[in-house]
Amino acid sequence: MNRTRIAIGGATALALVAGAGLAHAQTNSQSQAPAMEKCYGVALAGKNDCAAGPGTTCAGTSRRDYQGNAWKLVPTGTCTAIQTPRGPGSLTPVTR
Repeated sequence: MNRTRIAIGGATALALVAGAGLAHAQTNSQSQAPAMEKCYGVALAGKNDCAAGPGTTCAGTSRRDYQGNAWKLVPTGTCTAIQTPRGPGSLTPVTR
């Protein structure tokens, strides 16, 4: 009977430690996700994340490539380095 209790106790402790480790790993990976920012003028037609101006409702509604008032989420700090045929990405809406 004692061996059974010891075995059950050990298995329970192992499960608790493993569960805590998994929870910590998930929290850690979520905190390491890159911060994102809106980048205007880089989305292809119908591929924007949101806000594509008059006549559109939200995601996937931009009417032309690199529309200046449509944005995509990109990793923070990369927007203005994105080059398109109409110029670089912008952190604010642009007229194109």
